[in-house]
Amino acid sequence: MKKENQRIEKLCSFYVSDWHLVTMLLPYINHKIEENSKIITILEYDIEQNLKLLLEKLNLKNEEQILSLNWKGMNLKKYSEIEEILNNEVKKGTENIILVNGCKDYVQNNNLMIEKWMKTSKLQHLKIINFFEVTEFNNNILEILNAHDKVLNTSGEREIEEVFEGYQKVKEAN
Repeated sequence: MKKENQRIEKLCSFYVSDWHLVTMLLPYINHKIEENSKIITILEYDIEQNLKLLLEKLNLKNEEQILSLNWKGMNLKKYSEIEEILNNEVKKGTENIILVNGCKDYVQNNNLMIEKWMKTSKLQHLKIINFFEVTEFNNNILEILNAHDKVLNTSGEREIEEVFEGYQKVKEAN
């Protein structure tokens, strides 16, 4: 059972191509590394080559730490695989961020496994950022927004209402 003081903060982000994804991610990740955040990636598709090419053109002081993250696709199918990654990667006392990107089923299944792990974890707070390709999820945008707390875009973390004018979160019935 999840403890009352535990919190999973969920952000969503939308991109139009792998290049757009990498361009949006780099400044955010660079900033979070400077804040000593721990970043874990769970990606269905490999974006390592795009990331390396873009890093060659930029002068980021945290380039080594950025490259040390796993930017390769991961074919995770079992809860035990996610559990092992989280048990080995998450650090107490720091902000822990998990980036999840892939098709709708991949994102949902990995979120469920992360939430299951969190129920037995002693961690107080976890931030999950789910990345959605606009063309694949355009029809489900309200469903996606309602399932998240904030949006990440090129200007950083924002309230959903700041990015999507007129949006009102649908409250879940208890």
